[in-house]
Amino acid sequence: MQTDPIFNSTTFIDKHVKNIFIAQAERPAMSGEINIAQLTPFQRALIVTDGTVTRLIEAYTLAPVEVVLLHQAKHTLCSEHTWLELPAGSHIIAREVILQTPATGNYMPKTQAYATSLIVPQHLPKGILDGLESDPAGLGGILQNSGLETRRELLWCCCEITRDLPEAIAHLEGKPLLSRTYRVFANKKPIMLITEQFPLREEAH
Repeated sequence: MQTDPIFNSTTFIDKHVKNIFIAQAERPAMSGEINIAQLTPFQRALIVTDGTVTRLIEAYTLAPVEVVLLHQAKHTLCSEHTWLELPAGSHIIAREVILQTPATGNYMPKTQAYATSLIVPQHLPKGILDGLESDPAGLGGILQNSGLETRRELLWCCCEITRDLPEAIAHLEGKPLLSRTYRVFANKKPIMLITEQFPLREEAH
């Protein structure tokens, strides 16, 4: 009688989840590999979701998520950008936000994520570009509300110790962050490159 091989959940998780990221070998040089099996279920969901991270955090925390815009500016590429498929001289929008849940008791609002984005304005309708300036829903919410059909392509995930963080999240300096990078496509063209970083440990504030 033939028996099934022993199921090893750790091997399955590491192989299956990492196969989702199509450019894992391209992760930042100073970053570390993640032991997927040692992450919490919530953390595993954060790195593999292809939906709106804000909604996932709200469902888990049972609290509203505020998107705080830290910085947004237009730039011109000095060199070709592989992941956005743009030549040197192309215009992009660089954007930084934090996702936070409300203050409770004597504690300050809790940082749930820090996200940086490179956006290709020439591939986006005016309504979305206007939303970047005024819509508090964040990129995921802006895209959903626009009705634009998009898909996400997960590139890599890793663990990073980030330096030179914005003042609003300076308390995360030197602490391990769970990080993932992905592209968003519309009309078969990359329109955004997004990196999201999540605290790996509970914050004391």
